[in-house]
Amino acid sequence: QVQLVESGGGLVQAGGSLRLSCAASGRPFTIYAMGWFRQAPGKEREFVGRISRSGLSTNYADSVKGRFTISRDNAKNTVYLQMNSLKPEDTSVYYCASTNAPYRETADGYDSWGQGTQVTVSS
Repeated sequence: QVQLVESGGGLVQAGGSLRLSCAASGRPFTIYAMGWFRQAPGKEREFVGRISRSGLSTNYADSVKGRFTISRDNAKNTVYLQMNSLKPEDTSVYYCASTNAPYRETADGYDSWGQGTQVTVSS
C-alpha cells in the first residue's frame, strides 16, 4: 500500500483560498489515480474530485466545480487540491486517497487514505 500524508489545511475567511497537498510514499505513485474527499461532523464522507494517473483527466463534484482544481506532480509524488472562493459549507476534514482503479467517485473504491487535514471557512 501507499502511505499518504495531507497538509495545508487551516482557517480562512469566506472567499479566500487554500491549497492542500498530499504526499505519497511506499509504492510507485504513478500506478494510482488519486481522489480527494471531505467529511463534516455528522455527515458522510463526500467525494470532492479525482485525478487520473497521468494527471490529464480530472472530475469534480458539482458542489466544487469551477472553484476547486486537482493537480499532481508525479516527480514529487504529490497531489494538490487548490480551493478558491471558499464557502462556509466547505468546512470539513479533507482526505486524499489512492486507487488502482481508473475511475472511482465513492469512498469504497479507494484503498489507502491519509489522516486528513481540517479546513475551516469562516463567514
